[in-house]
Amino acid sequence: MSVEVERKFVCDPEIHTKLKDIGAICIGQRRFQDQYFDSPDFDLTLKDFWLRCREGCWELKCPVVPKTQKHSSQAEGLCSRYREITTVPEIQAEIAKAMAGRLCHPIGSCKDDDGDDNKATETSDVGSAAVLCDDSMADWLRERNLTCFAKYTTERCSFSLAEDGVEGVVRVDLDQADFGYCVGEIEVLVADGGDIQAAQQRIERTADKLGLSSGQRVEGKMDVYLQRNNPDHYAKLLAAHIL
Repeated sequence: MSVEVERKFVCDPEIHTKLKDIGAICIGQRRFQDQYFDSPDFDLTLKDFWLRCREGCWELKCPVVPKTQKHSSQAEGLCSRYREITTVPEIQAEIAKAMAGRLCHPIGSCKDDDGDDNKATETSDVGSAAVLCDDSMADWLRERNLTCFAKYTTERCSFSLAEDGVEGVVRVDLDQADFGYCVGEIEVLVADGGDIQAAQQRIERTADKLGLSSGQRVEGKMDVYLQRNNPDHYAKLLAAHIL
């Protein structure tokens, strides 16, 4: 298990040149589809839990600290920090704790990118997860009435940046979502229990090298997707100080 420490930024037309100038190495490009799951009452996301299936691989992001906790610095406030759980049994155990007593609801729906409702059935959004994983996971989702609330495809170009005398690398991803939003991410992975503050400092140094002077939080893909496709869900996450 690891902790993902990340800062988002606005991509400008010169970002590729800037990355090359600071010594970042392009490590590849890929295209992938993400599906995010929650209950109709948003039992997971309103607790800042994000269950995702990316091309058949499951991941649960859990908050390291509550979003309502005050930050000690502006740089810290610009970074998100999530534990990443990637094994299915651990994911299921963590969600069972988060959803204790919340197993029976009407089946919800998932919005496509055009904003139209697709009524969820056993062969739609939960069923599509069976194609991406296996029947047991699809059954587990159905039992907890976890259905897809967001689905989009991303074109990603990734870079790696090493620092002299510092173990590990800083990763920079440039993402173009299929609903027309582009955003950059500076990320450092920390072993569970590792030095998160040091990771934040590395991210801040990288941001300075790239000339990212803005002290304002930059919206992620999920923020923009929900604003356009599910404003009610977005408003509830705003009210809960999750987004």
